[in-house]
Amino acid sequence: MEPIFENTEVAFSLKSDSELERAYFLFRMISIEPLVKIGSAVTNLAIKAHLPIEGLIRATVFDHFCGGVNEEDCLPVIDRMFEKGVSSVLDFSAEGKESTKEFDAAMHTTLKIMDFANERPAMPIAVFKPTGFGRFKLFEKLSKGESLNAKEQEEWQQVVHRYDMVCKKGKEHDIAVLIDAEESWMQKASDDLVTEMMQKYNTEKPIVFNTLQMYRTDRLDFLKQEHKRAKENGYYLGYKLVRGAYLEKENERAKDKGYPTPMCSSKEATDTNFNDAVAYMLDHIEDMSLFLGTHNEDSSYKMMQLMAEKGFQNNDDRVWFGQLYGMSDHITFNLAERGYNVAKYIPFGPVRDVMPYLIRRAEENTSVAGQTGRELTLLSNERKRRKLN
Repeated sequence: MEPIFENTEVAFSLKSDSELERAYFLFRMISIEPLVKIGSAVTNLAIKAHLPIEGLIRATVFDHFCGGVNEEDCLPVIDRMFEKGVSSVLDFSAEGKESTKEFDAAMHTTLKIMDFANERPAMPIAVFKPTGFGRFKLFEKLSKGESLNAKEQEEWQQVVHRYDMVCKKGKEHDIAVLIDAEESWMQKASDDLVTEMMQKYNTEKPIVFNTLQMYRTDRLDFLKQEHKRAKENGYYLGYKLVRGAYLEKENERAKDKGYPTPMCSSKEATDTNFNDAVAYMLDHIEDMSLFLGTHNEDSSYKMMQLMAEKGFQNNDDRVWFGQLYGMSDHITFNLAERGYNVAKYIPFGPVRDVMPYLIRRAEENTSVAGQTGRELTLLSNERKRRKLN
C-alpha cells in the first residue's frame, strides 16, 4: 500500500513549534532506559512525600500524554483534533483504587463523561477499566471459580450494577462503551460480565465492546466461541483488538507459580494471532464491530488493505482505528486525512492521580522495541521540514 505514515506535515499539523520541541525532548528522555527507571522512582517518592512537583509534571509529560485535569479542560484538545477528523475517547486514568467510594466515583465520572459526550459528535466512544469499578482480588477470585462469601457477593453485585449503569447509558446515548482488558488471572470474571452486558444491550447494534489482548494464545478461539454464542442468542459483538500491555508480568507470574504461560511464544506469533483476529472479524462484520487499538504500522496497513479488498468504505462505521494521545500521530492523522474512522484515547485526571499511568506509559515506550526510535525519527523529520520551510 501507499506509505502514508511518512507524512509528518499531516501527522504533526496540530503541534506548534514549541510543542514539537517538547515532544522531541520527551521522547529523547524516554529512549534512555536507566533515566526512565530513575525518573519513575524519584517521581513516586516525590508524590509520596507530597513535594510540589505538579507544575513541572504538568508542563512536560502530563500535557503531552494527557488532555487535562477534567473533561472541560480537555475540550480545546477534543475540538482541535475533531477539526482534523479525529474523534476522542476520554479516559479517566486514575489507577489503583480499592474502596467502594472510589469505585462509585469512577462510575459517576464515566457517566458524567457520557452525558458530556452526548452533546458532542467528536466523542462517540466511552471507556472504563474493570478494576476501576471493582477490586482486583474480587475479579481474581471469581475468575478462579471460587465461591464468594455473603459480603463478597454483595460487593460483586455492586460491580455488576456499575457495569450495567454505564452500558445502559451507552445504549441511551448511542455511545459505544469500550471495556478494557487486564491481567489474565482476573479477566474471566470481566469477560463473563461483558458478555452479559452484550446480550442485554447489543440487540440492535454493538454498543458494548470487550477488549481482546492478542498476545494471549486463547483469544482467537474465545472470539470464535463468543461469535457462535452471539449468533445463537441474537445479539451483536463489539471488540477492541490490542496486542496487550502486561507481557513481562504475565510471563513472570506463570514462571513463579509453575503454570504454562498464556502468552504467545514470540512477537511474530502475537502478530499472526492479531492479524488473524482482524481478518476473522472483517469476514463476519455483519455480526460485529471492530476497534483496532494499535500503534503498529504494519497492522494498520493490513487492515486498510483488507477493507479495500472486501469493498469497505473507509468510513464504514463498524470499523475504527485508535491510538493513545501523545503517541503515533503519524498513524492517527494520516488515517483521518483519508477518511477512516479514527480516535485518540485521551487520559485525564488530577496530576497526582494520573502519575501511575504516565510512569507506565514511559516504561512501556522504553520496552517496546522501535517505538520510541520511530517517534524520534518522525519528530526529527518534521523539525527539519519546518526549518527548510
